[in-house]
Amino acid sequence: MTDFDWKMVITDLDGTLLNNNREVSLEDMKTLFRLGEQNIVRVIATGRNFFSLNKVLKSNFPIDYLIFSSGAGIYNWKSKKLMHSHYIPDFEVKLISEILIDHRIDFMIHEMIPENHKFVYYKTGTENPDFERRISVYKDFAVELDLKTEEYKHACQILAVFPNDVDFFDEIKQKFNDIKIIRTTSPLDGDSIWMEIFPEAVSKGHGIDWLCNKLNISPYKTISVGNDYNDIDMLEFTAKKYVVNNAPSDLKKQFPICKSNQESGFTDAVTLNLDIY
Repeated sequence: MTDFDWKMVITDLDGTLLNNNREVSLEDMKTLFRLGEQNIVRVIATGRNFFSLNKVLKSNFPIDYLIFSSGAGIYNWKSKKLMHSHYIPDFEVKLISEILIDHRIDFMIHEMIPENHKFVYYKTGTENPDFERRISVYKDFAVELDLKTEEYKHACQILAVFPNDVDFFDEIKQKFNDIKIIRTTSPLDGDSIWMEIFPEAVSKGHGIDWLCNKLNISPYKTISVGNDYNDIDMLEFTAKKYVVNNAPSDLKKQFPICKSNQESGFTDAVTLNLDIY
């Protein structure tokens, strides 16, 4: 256990702070409260949009800030105010969509924050259960894209769903310039690959950087915990970083490991660096 003047602790949500039942353990809840008592800023950085996040976290959940939609939005959890957001301009949405359509890829175009749980979708008709399931989850907010009438607008993000085919993902990734491509393992089936397309400045790492500047906190006084590929730039940005033991094996070769999300890995990472008890 070390004694250092840490100022901010950031954690991913699904597969990291949330266990496999999508709950936060009592131990991790205690840790979040104790961090607050020590005036250490508590941040969740998640790929979830704001609508989805509110399904799993209550409004009084013990954090200070939320970085959501992989960094496209930053929210003050205590004051309940949006602090910062990004979008893809309409002309670029159209160009990206045309490339995905030409390559017969299923994708969704999400509206701008704070309405980014709403989207139009394009489906090729090929079998893609994960894609269909996501449409089902958001059925009240999803509309199929009509190529004859669609008027492309500014968008928070474009999300393409691949089978578990890394080579195809990498091939398509090379088609795009001047935008941010984030690879994520689907939280729905735990296997499909999601290509999340954002403005170039969007990522969890960029979101943390923006928040550190806003709060006048040095990156050298930050700790982060993650579990997936969309956490890489967050982990690389912070001074101390850990992946939970349930992370993919190649990530566990790159970063220090803490206990799994089933074993309160968040608390394990924090107590390796802070005396909170």
